[in-house]
Amino acid sequence: MMNFKNLIPAIPFVLILGASFFSHSCANTKGTPEGGPKDTIPPILVAVNPLPEGKNVPLKLAAAFTFNEYVTVKDQKAITISPPLDKPVKAKLRGRSVVITSESDLLPNTTYTIDVTGAINDNNENNPFPGYTLVFSTGEVIDSMYITGLVQDCSTLKPMKGATVMLYKDHSDSALFKHRPNAVAKTDEWGFFCIRNIQDTLYRIYAIDDKNNNNIYEPQTEGIAFVDSLIRPVNVVTEGRYELYKFDMKDTLSCSKRKTEYELNMFMGENVKQDINNHGRIGERTAYISFLAKNAIVDSVWFRGISPKRVVKQMLGERDSMLVWINSRKVQPDTLYMNVKFMKTDSTGKLAPATQEFKLAKPRKSIAQKSPQDKKDTVAQLKTSGPGETFEQYGIELAFEYPLVKGSLDSLKYEVINPRQKKEPGSYTWKTDSLDMRKFHIMHKGKVQPGYEYILTVPHRMFMDINGYYNDSTIVKVKLPDDDKLSTLNLVISGTASKRYIVDMLTDKRDKVLRSYVIEEDQTLAFPYLKEGKYSIRITEDANRNGKVDIGDLMERRQPEKVKFYKLSEENTVLEIPASSEISQDINLIEMFK
Repeated sequence: MMNFKNLIPAIPFVLILGASFFSHSCANTKGTPEGGPKDTIPPILVAVNPLPEGKNVPLKLAAAFTFNEYVTVKDQKAITISPPLDKPVKAKLRGRSVVITSESDLLPNTTYTIDVTGAINDNNENNPFPGYTLVFSTGEVIDSMYITGLVQDCSTLKPMKGATVMLYKDHSDSALFKHRPNAVAKTDEWGFFCIRNIQDTLYRIYAIDDKNNNNIYEPQTEGIAFVDSLIRPVNVVTEGRYELYKFDMKDTLSCSKRKTEYELNMFMGENVKQDINNHGRIGERTAYISFLAKNAIVDSVWFRGISPKRVVKQMLGERDSMLVWINSRKVQPDTLYMNVKFMKTDSTGKLAPATQEFKLAKPRKSIAQKSPQDKKDTVAQLKTSGPGETFEQYGIELAFEYPLVKGSLDSLKYEVINPRQKKEPGSYTWKTDSLDMRKFHIMHKGKVQPGYEYILTVPHRMFMDINGYYNDSTIVKVKLPDDDKLSTLNLVISGTASKRYIVDMLTDKRDKVLRSYVIEEDQTLAFPYLKEGKYSIRITEDANRNGKVDIGDLMERRQPEKVKFYKLSEENTVLEIPASSEISQDINLIEMFK
């Protein structure tokens, strides 16, 4: 059989004229005979209308794709027409054909492409049709330029499948919000896209996570990526270009040969309109407020009939939410009236002072009487954490459920037991968590030694929370792991050049940060006590020196901070750590980020 993937850019007439040959030799449309081999051959395209690169096509869309067997439309949303129409296209089955229509007329003197990749399967075994792009024009000219690129998540660099890449001839910042683009394409499983048969002119290029498939960016729910400057296509659609073929996504060799011109890093855009998004009462003395946008500016929060001095508040996350507590032991009314004075976006789009009052009903659990009273309801709740694997870097964490109004972290009992079981007083320092005033980190002062045990005791009634409840006595014991199967990874970092970087160890799937360092100078970073397994190293150029990986800003034309994953080879970003080993890797940041 002929290699169909090499015939994708334009259907040869021999394929169309040979329909009867293909329909008899490549598929059985009536099902597999009992006991026979399973049909694994995908449907074959034998005819299209209008013809490939047809000209003066009528403005009423009626494109037919005919196959050698009966097929089904697996995913209508996968059908992409470029330029997009005001009304969505519809696909209907007529015999062995898929007919694509739309209520919107085509534009005159315009080159169109219809891509059905990922939309069609055969009717018997669900074998997917590999894909095809039909090109035609409603005028005398077929546009012949194309561009390619890659869309990936800005923080994990994972490819974004199914993203919509859009070109605009309108170069204004508002174009993305006002009207549909002049050309579009969808990314495949590799995050790869090719927008083909476009005009030779200047464009703005964007990619969005188009959840409702309307080709319009909706910042509340959709991710966005963009290229800073205007772009102009330089490549011409011709035979033999790998970028124009439709490959099996498992064909790593062929897919990796496709050249990409642009790299777009997608992030969730930030809401520029500020207002209170949600609010509620989650306990006897606890409420919350969430805002539409981050960095909310809150002047004050108070309750009717309660002294403002009794109100404790804490911003959370990226200052887009707030917890509020009433520092009083009194039983609170069934209904509280909370007032919030903050900076709100007005009708002109500018921030202006506003005050809103909210009626907060007591949660049912708080109203119900408990008999007998639970111990949890009379004790300051404290959670502790101090795994040996991260003790050297993060220490012991104390996390209280409510803010504290009394107590001293300088008066904890801290002891060290050496391998001979001799107990001595230990020295420690402490710091408040940067994101939560209810959390504290107790750090060992000095070098942590293997074979030693470190014991922290929080004495009874050392702390009192805003409810007037005292803590129970708590003991935390920590010992460095002594499993001889654990391993150590040392990263020898050079080329910092007075810049700040964030170095994260992640799982190989890049879905969880295991360890993190912020560095400003060349040094060796140790990642000890690692279990045998696969890991990834992510390094972020911390341009604004705030110690976190920042996303971009579309309106300010600011890209996400540069992220790279350490590679052992051109495509391998996974470090396989064997058991009982110590491994060193040299990383030159100048080379990595050049």
